[in-house]
Amino acid sequence: MELAVIAKPYASAIFELAQQNKSHLQWKMVLDAGAQLFFDEQMRRFIASPSVLEQDKLSAIKALLKSILARELSEHEATFIGVLLDNNRTDALPSIATLFEGLMNTINDTKVFNVISAYQLSEPEKKKIESDLANQYNKVVSIDTAINKDLVGGVIVKDGDKVIDMSIKARVNELGLCLSITH
Repeated sequence: MELAVIAKPYASAIFELAQQNKSHLQWKMVLDAGAQLFFDEQMRRFIASPSVLEQDKLSAIKALLKSILARELSEHEATFIGVLLDNNRTDALPSIATLFEGLMNTINDTKVFNVISAYQLSEPEKKKIESDLANQYNKVVSIDTAINKDLVGGVIVKDGDKVIDMSIKARVNELGLCLSITH
């Protein structure tokens, strides 16, 4: 079963809980920290180990999250981690975090785009891209940036499964295709 399908009910339940006590940011931090923690290969082996008791796994994870977050987990947060462990769903945590963030952005009327460029974008460049996207979508916009040196120049903007490719590489490929069709 696809992780997004598994993650959706978890993300929805956490979001409803966060709505009740206005703890969106705290939950986002727990989910992001947990996703990074469970991404670690050594942690995945620890979780999968049949020789480690479930309560020992939960205690270790709670201690690590406490260290990462610099605070104790709430009762609901600790219960959530326990449920993930009991149901062998720790691998779904990155998807849960992504879906939860999407739900948060919906209530905040915010849209997050992934922007890939050939080099590290300067702050004015980031602001210009955010401004252009905000004008186009009429929403508050934030961007996550990544670097792909194969692009040569320009940017690729991703919104979920939508891609706006304004890279030089795409333009060269497009030109090559046009030339091959005309001859």
